[in-house]
Amino acid sequence: MSDDAPQDRQVLAAVVHDWAAAIVSNDPARIADFMADDWAIVSESGISTREQFLSFVESGELTHSSFRLVGEPRIVLLGDSAVVTVRITNTAHYKGERFDADEWTTDVFVRRDGRWRCVLSHITPAART
Repeated sequence: MSDDAPQDRQVLAAVVHDWAAAIVSNDPARIADFMADDWAIVSESGISTREQFLSFVESGELTHSSFRLVGEPRIVLLGDSAVVTVRITNTAHYKGERFDADEWTTDVFVRRDGRWRCVLSHITPAART
């Protein structure tokens, strides 16, 4: 583990919180700032690219009114890569229909040019207890 690990964990935790705020802003440029150009998301409906996701936001077809971390993220550092896992609750509207979600998210980040950017997101519905 490098001497920078605690600082990198703090930076990544802040990035995750800031990205959540960007999602709720519904501003595609602000959201895109956290994504690598080759970012993709995997969900129950399959794989969506950065361009697909951002086009839904830009068109207003996809909006979020709430996006909250439940607890602190688990951060595993692997040099200039990191895996971040956290539970998220959110309220989204897609094509006018409201969706309330409770999900586990796993994000893979890569440090490029001194900045952490997400290259892959994977969401899994949380078990209902």
